[in-house]
Amino acid sequence: MKFNKWTLALAGAGVVSLASVAQAEEAQMSQVLTAVSSTTLSGYVDTSAIWKFGTGNGGLAPGGVMPGRAFDNTSKMDGFNLNVVGVNLEKPLSEDQWAAGYKVGLLFGPDATGFNTSANAVGISDFTVKEAYVALRMPIGNGIDWKIGTFNTIIGYESFESYLNPNYSRSFGWQLEPTQHTGVLASYKVTDAVSFSAGLANTWSAGINARSTRAESHKAYMASITVTAPESMGFLKGSAWYAGVVDGFAGNTTSTGAGNKDTASVYMGGTLATPVEGLSVGGAFDYRFNGANAVTPGSNWAYAIAGYGSYQASEKWKLNARIDYTTGSDGTWFNAGVVGAGTGVSDKQNMLGSFTLTADYALWANVISRAELRWDHSLTGDRPYGISDRNAFTLAANVVYKF
Repeated sequence: MKFNKWTLALAGAGVVSLASVAQAEEAQMSQVLTAVSSTTLSGYVDTSAIWKFGTGNGGLAPGGVMPGRAFDNTSKMDGFNLNVVGVNLEKPLSEDQWAAGYKVGLLFGPDATGFNTSANAVGISDFTVKEAYVALRMPIGNGIDWKIGTFNTIIGYESFESYLNPNYSRSFGWQLEPTQHTGVLASYKVTDAVSFSAGLANTWSAGINARSTRAESHKAYMASITVTAPESMGFLKGSAWYAGVVDGFAGNTTSTGAGNKDTASVYMGGTLATPVEGLSVGGAFDYRFNGANAVTPGSNWAYAIAGYGSYQASEKWKLNARIDYTTGSDGTWFNAGVVGAGTGVSDKQNMLGSFTLTADYALWANVISRAELRWDHSLTGDRPYGISDRNAFTLAANVVYKF
């Protein structure tokens, strides 16, 4: 073992022994290796190709918004895309009563700022921190698990990670929900069937260390409950029902009316197993009051309803379908006073519907490979998908490698 000159000098003076120093350094190195060995590395690379049928962008400029479509702006249409790269470092909680751990999740790529829009504020367009928290357990009752730092929102049927969802494209409801909070979250499992969570965060909206411009006491509050069907419920076992609420001020005032607003989100949803082998169904309801809206900046509202069906046709084939509906104040999805001009619009309330069919075929190990056909439709006289388009038809291929 190599010693530095100060250690050798102290040893020469008889203050310390080289043997004791070596033992201390070996013990310290052993502790470091033990901590590192329990850390896991995981992640994914998400790619896609999307084609919009008809007249190209239908009059929408490259980079323009496809109303109701998260991440799928016109810059992604009619070509190949790197969506996002996710990298996670995590030490999960063990079964110890006083367990401790952490998680760091990083995003690279164009979709990163779709999760945390505050990344644009610091001039970084293709990188963001998705999660970064300390995990702790306290041996109270069945054990309270804590997350302290930045963590994902507690509500929603779908995830930011496309491969975790039944479909490649996100639902309307996903966009009505917050994505990320900085604060503290407690989770408690009452039984195998029932669990709760509750938390306090700086803001309703995303942003590492974001702050409301209101008083210090104005924080975001959140709570949820999950009920899972036990084995005793026969074919319903594994079915899950979920409800949650997030209420608080948005952070970092912006020109879109996102800041300094008390925003509330309510979510209810669940997945239900059926007597038909391989078939499951699900549903989700999202309601948002007073969200970011530059067209109707006052007391605006929006809600979305989605129905899901999933069928595992074989070991490799899986088919997923979603029907989606949303309505809300003008400006929720588009400005009816602009895109609806001269098209016979009777009111400016946004109203959209969509149908999505996704085929998933598992050919390679660790790879998600699927194709998706989606139809979006304006249910009013608006033509938000171009100069003369009430409809948007898209075909997408999605390939994701998980590691």
